[in-house]
Amino acid sequence: MSDTLNSPANPAAPMAAPRLLSLDALRGFDMFWIVGGDELVHRFAAAFPVAPLKLIDGQMDHVAWRGVAFYDLIFPLFVFMAGISAVFSLGRTIEKYGRATAIKRIFFRSLIIYFLGVLVYKGLANGVDQIRWVGVLQRIAISYFFTGLLFCTLPLRGMVAVCVAILLGYWGVMTFVPVRDFNLETAHLAQTYAQAGSTNTVALFQAATNLVTGRFDDGLNVAQHFDFQHLPGRKWDGAYDPEGLLSSIPAIATCLLGAFAGIFLRNPKFGDRERVKWLLVAGVAGVALGFLWGVQFPVIKKLWTSSYVLVAGGYACLILAAFYQVIEIWGKRQWCTPFVWIGTNSITIYLAYHLIKFEDYAERIVGGPVQARLGVYGNLLIALVDVLMMFALVRFLYRRKIFLRF
Repeated sequence: MSDTLNSPANPAAPMAAPRLLSLDALRGFDMFWIVGGDELVHRFAAAFPVAPLKLIDGQMDHVAWRGVAFYDLIFPLFVFMAGISAVFSLGRTIEKYGRATAIKRIFFRSLIIYFLGVLVYKGLANGVDQIRWVGVLQRIAISYFFTGLLFCTLPLRGMVAVCVAILLGYWGVMTFVPVRDFNLETAHLAQTYAQAGSTNTVALFQAATNLVTGRFDDGLNVAQHFDFQHLPGRKWDGAYDPEGLLSSIPAIATCLLGAFAGIFLRNPKFGDRERVKWLLVAGVAGVALGFLWGVQFPVIKKLWTSSYVLVAGGYACLILAAFYQVIEIWGKRQWCTPFVWIGTNSITIYLAYHLIKFEDYAERIVGGPVQARLGVYGNLLIALVDVLMMFALVRFLYRRKIFLRF
C-alpha cells in the first residue's frame, strides 16, 4: 500500500469504482442488530427452542467481562465503518473543495453527532448533573473527529504510527499506572458499604491507600477508576461508564483501522480479488494477534483494551471481505437491499429507534389480547412488527432519496 496514497500533497487518490454497495449493506447489517435484530433473535429462540437458534441466541448478548460474543463486535464494527466512510467522504471533499473545507465538515459533523448522543440519553431532562456526557454516538463522534483530522493532515505512515502509539500507550497506562486497591463494581461496593457502615463512596475510595498495578477486574482498573474520579454527570454503570474517558482513546484506533481499510479500498492499484485476499489476511492476523496479546492484556469490550481493538478489527475485516466478495464480485445484491436502506440512513434509524420506540407502536397494533392469546408467539409477533416498522421507515426514506447526513 503506497504511502503517497494519503499524503498532504495527495490526500486521497481517485476512487477506482463508484460508491460501494457492500459498504452501505454492511453498515446496515451492523445497525440492524442494534435496532431490533437482537431482540428478534431472542424471541425466535424463546418461541422455537431448537439447538441452532439457542446457539445464535447466545451470541446476541455481551459477554459478562472477558472475551467476545458476536454482539460484542457490533459497536466496534460500526466505529470501523465510520473510519472507512471518513476516507471516502473526506477524500471526495478534499478533491472537490480542498482540505480546509474537509476539516470544517469534520468539526461540524462531530459536534452534531456528539450532541445528538447527549440528547439520546435525555440531555438536560434530569438536570445538569445527570447528563451522560459519554455514550455510543459520543464515542463515534470522538473517533470520527480524530480519525478525520489525522487523515486530512498526516501521510499514511503517520496515521499508522499514531494507531500503534495509541494501542501501546493504552496498554502501558492500563498495565503500569498504579490504582487504589478498591473495587468500584456495584456488588463489591454493596459489600464494602455493609462492612464499613458507610455509603460515602468517595471517602471510602480515598481511604484505600494500598496501590496495585496491572489489574483488569471489573471495577478495579485504571480506566474505570479514572472515570470515577474525573468523568462528570451520569455514569452508565454507577461509578464508571463503559464508554468512558480513557477507553475512548483506543476506540480512535478502531476507527483508524477502518480508515486504513478505506484507503486500501480506494487504491486503484488493487483489483477486487486482491482486496478480498488482503482483507482476509488482515482479518486473520488481527484476530490472532489480538487473542495472543489478550493472554497478558485481556480482550475486554467495556475497557476497549488494545487486544480487543485488534480482535474486533480483525473480525471487521473478515466480515467486510465476505460482503465485498458476495456483493461486489459475485454481484449478489438483491438479498442485501433492506440492509442498504438502513445503511444509507444508519444514524437516522438509530435516533428513531431510541426516540420513537417502535415496540410501543407494535404493542398498540398486535399487543393486548392478541399478544396474550398467542403467548410466547405473541412476543415474537411484537418483535416482528417492531422490525417491520423500522424497515418501512428506512425504505420510505430511501425510495424518496432522503438521506440525513449528520
